[in-house]
Amino acid sequence: MRFVDLIDKKKKGYEHTKEEIQFIIDSLMNGSVEDYQVSAWLMAVYFKGMSLEETANFTKAIIDSGEVIDLSALHEICPHVADKHSTGGVGDKITLILIPLLASCGVPIAKLSGRGLGHTGGTIDKLESIPGFRTDLEIEDLIEKVKNVGLAIGSQTKRLTPADGKLYALRDVTATVDAVPLIASSVVSKKIASGADYVVLDVKYGSGAFLKTAQEAEELANWMVNIADKLGKKFHAVITSMEQPLGRAVGNAVEVIESIDFLKGNMTSDIKELTYEMAALTLVTLNICQNNDEAYNMIDEAISSGSALEFLKRLITSQEGNPLVIDNYRLFAQPKYMRQIFAERDGYVSNVDAYKTAYACKLLGAGREKKTDIIDYSAGVYLNKIYSEHVNKGDVLATLYANDESKLEMAQEFLKTAYTISDYEQSSRALIFKII
Repeated sequence: MRFVDLIDKKKKGYEHTKEEIQFIIDSLMNGSVEDYQVSAWLMAVYFKGMSLEETANFTKAIIDSGEVIDLSALHEICPHVADKHSTGGVGDKITLILIPLLASCGVPIAKLSGRGLGHTGGTIDKLESIPGFRTDLEIEDLIEKVKNVGLAIGSQTKRLTPADGKLYALRDVTATVDAVPLIASSVVSKKIASGADYVVLDVKYGSGAFLKTAQEAEELANWMVNIADKLGKKFHAVITSMEQPLGRAVGNAVEVIESIDFLKGNMTSDIKELTYEMAALTLVTLNICQNNDEAYNMIDEAISSGSALEFLKRLITSQEGNPLVIDNYRLFAQPKYMRQIFAERDGYVSNVDAYKTAYACKLLGAGREKKTDIIDYSAGVYLNKIYSEHVNKGDVLATLYANDESKLEMAQEFLKTAYTISDYEQSSRALIFKII
């Protein structure tokens, strides 16, 4: 079998056999193929696509290129282990809320998360804004922590799906990142290799998301759910709008604080809608609850009793963070400078553009352009007014935090353009487009 023949085959739009797919991944891993040949094959896939059967075989080969976490030891706690993944959004702190919430409902969670890049934030960056919090866990340590406290969140490890890492590096420099079969196989391979029995996906679309339309998000969601099904795993995909930021906080420490506040019962309606829906899907799918009503009652009880907040505290303590941040937000890194933007007229907030908000946040130092960039955990934005809320002229629309005063002015001007104020009260907008 020659790699050049497989490039030619895909270039002509033919389907690869399972053996050919395995040869492609083996050649990548053993170094017998040149990067320019793999790049040519990726470009052929970009233009000619892959069938579902092909993509499932491709995903399985990527999984088999590294280790697969064995979570069977956790089944003595619960028959099934769950996981959650988001395609990335602005102010997307759902993981920080959902994981301790599910753990408090009896669902063990062993989660691997990533860092932020571009205008979307990363769960690992947010967690590392907690003083002392460690995310560099070995797989064995991750499993042990879940056995002891019911949950753990670590940074992604090269021991899982190493072929995906090699492929992504080439996709990144050949403009083939946005090929749907390649995106789907990348996400699904990492989730299955992480060992969960069930995964709920949050597939976002809109100005603050990688995918811009609901139709694009639905296509990707279908691919991921169907690939997982082919490989014997149960996935749900919740397709959600990212036209506006989730909640009020965008940054790192500010999002952790908003997550803590949520688990204390102080909720914005959008975060509540998405968190409750994803939690209920998980609880019903794993037969912990019989229906959504029962699940919602369990979720309400976990929050009102303080149980979910206690599991967040356990997570922080287990991973060497300072649990006192739960009640003392001054223990987070504090910014030197603060600035506010004000409403220039009376009216109602009809839009807060997610991308512009995220870009302003990145200007403040809370995001990164390259993986090696250092971020400022204390920098961020707090949206004092969000969609549909009434404002009077002079009201504070948003508050910006930074350690570099020169960054504030540019970010302030940019954030002003994110707000649209209208004369009329706004109708409610659906956050969830569809569940697959």
